[in-house]
Parts: sequence; structure tokens; C-alpha cells
Amino acid sequence: MRRRSFLTLPPLAAGAAAAPAPVDLPQYRVQSTYAPWAHPGMPGAFRGRVAAVHAPASIDVATETVDVPTVQEMMRRGLLALTREQDLRSAWRRFISPGDVVGLKVNCSGAPGICSHPVIVAETVRQLIATGVKPANIWIYERFRDQMDAVGYDKYVPEGVHILAASALRDTLNGYDPKTYVEVDFFGEEDTRSNVIRQVAETFTKIINIPNMKDHGASGVTGCLKNIAYGNFHNVARSHRFAKTHTYSFIGTLATVEPVRSRTVLHLMDGLKGVWHGGPFSPNRDFRFYPAKIMFGTDPVAMDRMLLDVIEEQRQRKGAVSVWNRSPEHLIPAGQRRTGPNWNRFVREPGHIEYAASLGLGEYDKNKIDFRQLTL
Repeated sequence: MRRRSFLTLPPLAAGAAAAPAPVDLPQYRVQSTYAPWAHPGMPGAFRGRVAAVHAPASIDVATETVDVPTVQEMMRRGLLALTREQDLRSAWRRFISPGDVVGLKVNCSGAPGICSHPVIVAETVRQLIATGVKPANIWIYERFRDQMDAVGYDKYVPEGVHILAASALRDTLNGYDPKTYVEVDFFGEEDTRSNVIRQVAETFTKIINIPNMKDHGASGVTGCLKNIAYGNFHNVARSHRFAKTHTYSFIGTLATVEPVRSRTVLHLMDGLKGVWHGGPFSPNRDFRFYPAKIMFGTDPVAMDRMLLDVIEEQRQRKGAVSVWNRSPEHLIPAGQRRTGPNWNRFVREPGHIEYAASLGLGEYDKNKIDFRQLTL
């Protein structure tokens, strides 16, 4: 079902963030012809529930080699823990039917150093096929072709599975839907629209989000919300051109756009490797760490709330400034290049997660999050 809608979001939703909330939030105009489902995929069937599987044997820290059988068991155990089902087929049927066309939204912005690991992606594909989804109805997708090519997902999945990059060049509109977008003027930029990937609007009936555990210089962390928001739209980096960014409100706003919100039914957070500083990229191993876990959920806010703790704890262990630190003294001076963990290019906005909760995307209060971790 489709309908035409023009939605202007208010400058500030009530109770947006524990951190200081910006008072000058931009006005967004959302244009979509897609009606929300009665029960949207976000926060989904398991609001506030997060399952995690930790397996030290899943990755060799010295070589970064991933153990395939261990990851397969992590995937099985995690989905059963999330859904409380007794068998894997029944667990998948909570989200996916054999007739669905499924988009797997990977994260390749740090490739090849860090990305949605091909072993996790391949196991997701294998399990989907085992539940009745045809290979031709599975699409692994991302925005930029060079990043996708750096990973080579085609080497890991059966013939017939689609590998899609929306753009051959950065921020070109080819591959995006001209009818579904968010319009906002952040800094007087010429192009004020961010359009959704065409297949997200026109082809996929379900989306599975596969982000990484990474910090981010502007948003604080990049997990479920940022991967499903910035990762599905073009022309989004314009929100953080200067030290003061608009990641606080833009991430949640994009994630609410239909059909993205309704069709995103499951999040599988790849925590085999992580980035505790310098994200979303990872050109060397200096700022990588190895949680050796995968998190499962339908609620992106609850999952990202747990991710905040993972990144913050690792930064504390390394003696780095908090992701919540907003002091100008930690901003890189204009014209200088500094890369240490106590220097930031932007004022970080980890409060974007609680702001997304205020838009109805999930549960932020840890007292209301049902977090269960298994160890293999």
C-alpha cells in the first residue's frame, strides 16, 4: 500500500537526550509515498530485547582469521535466544517468508580493514536459503562500489545472489529513488535532498541490517541506526562538514522514513572486530579491538545503547577521551592533522541514539532492555 505524505518533523522531540540537546535542530521535510506497516520492523517484535553471543574462538586476534563453524553456531544460538524459538527455521519465519525479496544492508565504509564480515553475511545467506528464500531473491547491498569491491562478497555466496552498489561515484543520484527523500538545509549547501536507494523503495520486501561495532567521529558510534540511516540514503555526509554537526537528529530522522522503517525487520551486529577510535574507517590496526561477539535484535536503539557501553569501555581501557566529551579543547585545530585518541574532528553526538528513541524507534533506558549474553 502506498500513499503520498509530506511530513515536517518538529525541531525537538520531547525527552530527546541525556546529553545536552541542541536547541537549533533543523527542520526536515520527509517525502514518501509508502504507508507504514501496522507493526513496523523498527522497533519490531522484540522491542527492548537484545541477544548476544560471545565466542573467543570465533576470531584469531593475531591474524584476524575467522572460524566459520564457530560463527555458524553463534548465528544459530543468537537467533534462537532472540526469538525464544526451538528451531532455526521457526526463528527465521518470525521475520522472513520464502516469498520475500531480502536486502542485506552491509557496512563497507571501513573495508577492507573492517566491514560486515563475509563469513557472517554468507551464513545469513545460507540460513535464508535453508528457510526457503531463493538465491535470486537475496541482495547484498551498500552505497559505494569501490567499498563493496574491496570486500568481494561474491566469493562467499552462491551463484544467483545479487551484489548491489547504489553508486559507482560518491553522491551521484543514479541508483536512488527520486520520489523518496528527506529535504533539509544544514549549512547552505546546494543539494538539500537525501534520496533512498532505489531497490530499498522498489524491490526489497524485507531488510536485514548487518552493521559493525565502531566508533564515529561525528555521531559517537556507528551501529544499527547509522548503518540503516546514512547507509540507505545518498548525500548524507553533508550533515557533518564542520565541528558542530547535525548527526544528532539526522540519523533518527532518516531511519523513520518509509519504507525503510517498516521493512527493516532484523539487526545482526557484527562484533567479531571493532573500531574504538578513528571510525568509521580502519586503515590500520592501531584502533581495532576484538569483542568476538554478534548481537541480535529488532530494536536498533536498544542494540546501539549496548554498543555505546562496548565502545566507551574500550576507550576507557585505552585511556582515550569519552565519546560523551564535548570540550573544544579536544577538537583538532583548524589546518592541523592529529589522529590520536584524544583528538576529535567533530563534537560527537552519541545522544542521537536517545533522540531516535524519542521518535519511536526503540528502547533506550537500560533498565528496560532485556540483554542476554551467551558464551560459547
